[in-house]
Amino acid sequence: MFTLTDDERAIRDTARDFAAEHLAPNAVEWDQTKHFPVDVLRKAASLGMGGIYIREDVGGSELTRVDAARIFEELAKGDPSIAAYISIHNMVTWMIDQFGNDEQRHKWVPGLCSMDQLGSYCLTEPGAGSDAAGLSTKAVRDGDDYVLNGVKQFISGAGTSDVYVVMARTGAAGAKGISAFIVPKDSPGLSFGANEIKMGWNAQPTRQVIMEDVRVPAANLLGEEGSGFRIAMKGLNGGRLNIAACSVGGAQAALEKAVGYLTDRKAFGAQLIESQALQFQLADMRTELEAARTLLWRAAEALETDAPDVVELCAMAKRFATDTGFDVANRALQLHGGYGYLAEYGIEKIVRDLRVHQILEGSNEIMRVVIARSVVGAQGKQGAA
Repeated sequence: MFTLTDDERAIRDTARDFAAEHLAPNAVEWDQTKHFPVDVLRKAASLGMGGIYIREDVGGSELTRVDAARIFEELAKGDPSIAAYISIHNMVTWMIDQFGNDEQRHKWVPGLCSMDQLGSYCLTEPGAGSDAAGLSTKAVRDGDDYVLNGVKQFISGAGTSDVYVVMARTGAAGAKGISAFIVPKDSPGLSFGANEIKMGWNAQPTRQVIMEDVRVPAANLLGEEGSGFRIAMKGLNGGRLNIAACSVGGAQAALEKAVGYLTDRKAFGAQLIESQALQFQLADMRTELEAARTLLWRAAEALETDAPDVVELCAMAKRFATDTGFDVANRALQLHGGYGYLAEYGIEKIVRDLRVHQILEGSNEIMRVVIARSVVGAQGKQGAA
């Protein structure tokens, strides 16, 4: 896992070169103008990044989850906001590829892999965030259709995306009453809220998705009735790893910027990089990022092999990497002094972008709940034995 093959190195380098050419030079401008670069997303897709771990028969690259972690780290070095959207798009595409029937896979997945169609994940609601199983959006069967009513909150890509995977209630309260649906953008009754004014992630739109008597064919039910929450959580395992990788990549870029700044900057008659106190800070930042990367790859391998402890490992990697990533980026800003606060240096944007990674795909408090359950459960089993 830690010694890359020639093919793995080539995959990583392709993402690195793409980010350096197409993302990094534009990141600050896109952030300031709130520009969502769909044309650049399609260039990424032409290199296989629209369906990284999607099966080849529907246009995917069929790479591993560890490959994906490396790809998202490299993309985030160029722009965490765009890397994060590509992560969400891949999660949506994988859910249809993994849980869709043959007809659904061949109808929806090829266009998503090419990013001719963009995807959005619709779970969170105004009144149901961390308590996702408490969602209230309803889907009622009516002949050969389902009729959906409800509002989804904080949806990345909303208004621009073409395909929405929506979790809605078809049964009783709780997780077992939730189903998943594929909802196309042109569905009558589907509308979108205003683009949210956010701290970061400004290069991708975030809107409410509003459903008022939205009628979709029963053929758009993903999996079986009642399986939607399980599908959503399975998707989030991978989403958590991808967003963790985006945090590692953004923080790595911030660290490299800090090293460059300290090398160039002189104070008190010497280059700042010669200060042992500052070197110690850099050493800690580098060590913490490497620890995050190692745990991330470990969890990605567990997801790839469907290991018994995959859920808690994904939660551990997400919690640790996103906390570490934000902390390292914030310290990199501090090492820049006042210049770190200026937009042109790109550091403050990284800090703003990485902050939300500690909240989305399951807040880091919820990650601790998931991890704690595994610890307590294991202890209980040992006691029973």
